[in-house]
Amino acid sequence: MRFQMTDAVKNLLIINVLMFIATIAFGGGELFYELFSLYFPKNEKFEIWQLLTHMFMHGDITHLFFNMFALWMFGTAVERQLGTKKFLFVYFSAGLGALAFQLGFNYYEFITGFEKLVEAGVSDNTIFNTLNEGMLKNNWQSILGDSLNNFGESFVIPMVGASGCLMGILVAFGMMNPNTELMMLFLPIPIKAKYFIPGIIALDIFSQLSGQAIFSPNNTAYMAHIGGAFIGFIIMWYWKKNSMDKYRIN
Repeated sequence: MRFQMTDAVKNLLIINVLMFIATIAFGGGELFYELFSLYFPKNEKFEIWQLLTHMFMHGDITHLFFNMFALWMFGTAVERQLGTKKFLFVYFSAGLGALAFQLGFNYYEFITGFEKLVEAGVSDNTIFNTLNEGMLKNNWQSILGDSLNNFGESFVIPMVGASGCLMGILVAFGMMNPNTELMMLFLPIPIKAKYFIPGIIALDIFSQLSGQAIFSPNNTAYMAHIGGAFIGFIIMWYWKKNSMDKYRIN
């Protein structure tokens, strides 16, 4: 496998790095995070452009490094095999799928808690005003119990990162190169892509269901990973099916 960067991968990497530098350089990070991270749509900080810009934002240098390393390693191969237009289609479609899955999950957590608070007599305005101030009221604990933090976090904490896009690219790589041997940095044992990549997705599903992080930080948006992988699979499956159909005889 050749590792010289292709054009789209190079440009995506440059944009991500420049966005990270700008985030640090202007306003101590807060300005760019508020403008370009993806907030819950009912949060007063939400803006429509965040649906795209959050894919170029990263939480810290480690987050940026691992995503850009994956972009270089897998994106280069996928762009060479699919071509630039199809590569970018998979990349951004997976990113949009990732945000749809994560926002859908966040909405479920939010609306479940919201309805309980309203039933307990808390007004809509009180709920939104309190959350938009980044706060939770102490008496909400007795109403929401253990779900209080999830309710608050779904509304307050923004989504950043290219991980959803890259999960789609990772799946595309695996479907086109199933027997290529890959290794994790923490587990230097060669594993074929057709086993390695489903294993990564299975770990994300486990972490989402159990709340226990394995190789990623506790604040990882696992539903975004799963959504990006799912969209990548659907696109590649559809393209592969159509390419096979061209050779069928009636």
